[in-house]
Amino acid sequence: MKKYEKLKIVMVGAGSCSFCPATLSDILLSDLINSLPLEVCLMDIDQHALEVSYEYAKKAVAYSGRTLKLCATTDLDEALCGADFVVSAIEVDRYHYWSMDFHIPRRYGFRQVYGENGGPGGMFHTLRNLGPTLHIAHRMEEICPEAWLINYTNPEAKLVEAVLKLTKIHAVGVCHGFEMGVDQVAKVLERKPEELEIVGYGLNHFGWLTSIRDKETGEDLYPLFREKEQQSHWLANWDEVGLSRIMLRTYGLYPYPGTNHIGEYIAWSDEFLASTKIQYFFDPVKEKPWETKKTPRFVYDFCSNPTGIAFSEVDKDKDEEYRKCFVIGEEGLKRSHEYGIPIIEAIAFDLHRYIPSLNQLNKGQIPGILPDMCVEGPCMLDGEGIHPMDVPALPPAVTAMINQQGAIHQLVIEAYTEHSRNKLLQAMLLDPTISNYNNAVALIDEMFEREKEILPEMSW
Repeated sequence: MKKYEKLKIVMVGAGSCSFCPATLSDILLSDLINSLPLEVCLMDIDQHALEVSYEYAKKAVAYSGRTLKLCATTDLDEALCGADFVVSAIEVDRYHYWSMDFHIPRRYGFRQVYGENGGPGGMFHTLRNLGPTLHIAHRMEEICPEAWLINYTNPEAKLVEAVLKLTKIHAVGVCHGFEMGVDQVAKVLERKPEELEIVGYGLNHFGWLTSIRDKETGEDLYPLFREKEQQSHWLANWDEVGLSRIMLRTYGLYPYPGTNHIGEYIAWSDEFLASTKIQYFFDPVKEKPWETKKTPRFVYDFCSNPTGIAFSEVDKDKDEEYRKCFVIGEEGLKRSHEYGIPIIEAIAFDLHRYIPSLNQLNKGQIPGILPDMCVEGPCMLDGEGIHPMDVPALPPAVTAMINQQGAIHQLVIEAYTEHSRNKLLQAMLLDPTISNYNNAVALIDEMFEREKEILPEMSW
C-alpha cells in the first residue's frame, strides 16, 4: 500500500463545464486532501478553455482560503509529472461531432435515440475518444505509472475497458447515472434520496436497481415502489422515465439513468423519446451545421419544456454561455455528488469506504456477465484500491442484453487496435438498433469521411 506524503491531482480536460468546477470544489472542500501538501494542475489542449478554467480556479482557491499549488498547462507530460491522481473529462468539439452521432445513423433508418454511449453513434463517439484516452494512459505508464486514472469521459464503459485491457494503469470509470436513478425512485416514493438504501448494477447507462430499502428500518420498499409506479400519472416526466417504467413492468427491475441513455441499447426505445425529433434540429435547406460548425441547440428531453420560449429569443453566444459555467454562485463552493474526490480520499488515506456505483472489469462479481467486460456496480475502497462487490445475477433477459453490448465493446476495441472497418461493421451488425447491411456500410464510410480529421485511420 502506497504511503502518500503529498498529493498532486491533475485535471485533464480542465475546460469541461460539467466536471472541472465540481471537481475543484470537491477538492477545496475536502479537509483530508488539504491536510497534505497539495498541488492541483489544470491541463487542456484548448488554450482558451484552459485560461477560463484557470481564472475560475484561482478565484475558487482564494475564496476557499486553502493553501495549495495551482498550475495550468497545455503540455500533458508536464502536467503528469509527479501526479498521484489524474481526473479525465475530455472531448473535442463535443456538440459538433455529437450532433452527427445523433443525426446520421437516423438518416440511414437506424433506431438511434441518443448517440452518446450506445448504438452506432456511441461507436463513433468511442473511436473519437479512445485514441486521446489511451494516449493519456500510455503517457501515465511512462511518467507516473503508480497514479490512478479517474475517467469521466464517455463512452465510459468502452473507454475504461480499453484502458484496463491495453495499458497497465490503475483506472476507474465514474458516472452520476446511478444517482439519477435514485432521485427518480425517491420522487415516486415521495421520500428523500438520503432515506433510501439502493443497490444497482449492470452496464454504464444501462444499470438496474436490484434493491430498494428504507435506510433506517431495512424495510423492502420495492413492493411499494411498484405499487406507486402503477398509480403514478403516466405523463409525469414521461420523456425521461416513461421507458424506465415500461421496463420495470416488463423485467421486474427499474433501470437507470433514463430514456436517453438506456434507450441506446435496445431496438424499440425510440417511441419512448418524443424529443428525438428536435435534438439538434436544423432545416437542411437553410442550414449546414457540420460544414459551418454552427451546431443547433441541443435538446435533452421535453421535461423542461424546451420549446416554451419566445419567438424573439436568441441563443446565448457560445463563449458567454461557456464562461457562465465557471462562476462561484451565491451559495459559494458546494460539494457535488460526483465520486471522483471520494475515491481519492479513500485510496490516499486508506479509508474503508463504500461507493455504490463504479466502473471496473467484471471478474465474476456479476454472475453471468461476460468476464473482463467493463461493468458498473457497488465497490469497497481502501488504501489498496478498488474492490468490486459480489452481487446476485440479474434476470436472464437483462443479462443477455448486457452481454450483447459486451461483445460490441470487444469488437469496437479490436476495430481500433486493428485499424479495421470490418471489425467495426461486425460490431454494428450486432447492435440491436441496426437493421440494414448496406446502410451500415454506407454509414461507416460517411462518418469516416465527415470526421476524418478526428477519427483514427481505419480501412476495409
